[in-house]
Amino acid sequence: MSGDGMANAERAQPVLTARAAGLVGCAECGHVYQLGTETCTVCGKRLVSRDMTSLQRVWAWLFAGMVVYIPANVYPMLRTTTFGNTQESTIVGGVFELMDHGSYGVALIVFFASVIIPVSKFIAIAYLAIRIQRGKPGTASHFHLYEVVEFIGRWSMIDVFVVAILSALVQLNFVASINPGIAAVSFALSVAFTMISANSFDPRLIWDAPEGKPV
Repeated sequence: MSGDGMANAERAQPVLTARAAGLVGCAECGHVYQLGTETCTVCGKRLVSRDMTSLQRVWAWLFAGMVVYIPANVYPMLRTTTFGNTQESTIVGGVFELMDHGSYGVALIVFFASVIIPVSKFIAIAYLAIRIQRGKPGTASHFHLYEVVEFIGRWSMIDVFVVAILSALVQLNFVASINPGIAAVSFALSVAFTMISANSFDPRLIWDAPEGKPV
């Protein structure tokens, strides 16, 4: 095969969407019907080829998640009291404290789950939404990016789970006690809002962008 032939073979082929093929799928159970069918005969849900209000909900929940993520990093995540002395730790401060105690592996996990993943989700969701709004071509890699964001979102709760477990186990009154700070609530809300934002995203719009359809 010539060089030009190989280059042409490597080019992404146009994606034939279900709507272009005259089909519509049920978002609830996955059954496929002819375009124009209004109700799924299996689960009774209303059939909609595209959720045209999807991006509005995506931006609203994403913005809410970004807003509450700020106090989650500014205010203390954990309050540790030992013999009457109270010490407060933020997310990043807790990472440095773990490193000072030699727990580099745990520090890396906390930093990755509490900082890298949330920020990456913000960027990825905004990136996909902007591409659709600007009508730029969508490919399989963009769809895979959406799947990764949707899957990995729940793992951001590791920090909250650790705080909850420690608060339940370490309650020795004056000797030692651990209580969650206001940042724990903000962080949990941020994770929840970004998960709702990702779930509000209609991934079918990714394939419509190359066709120049309105979003």
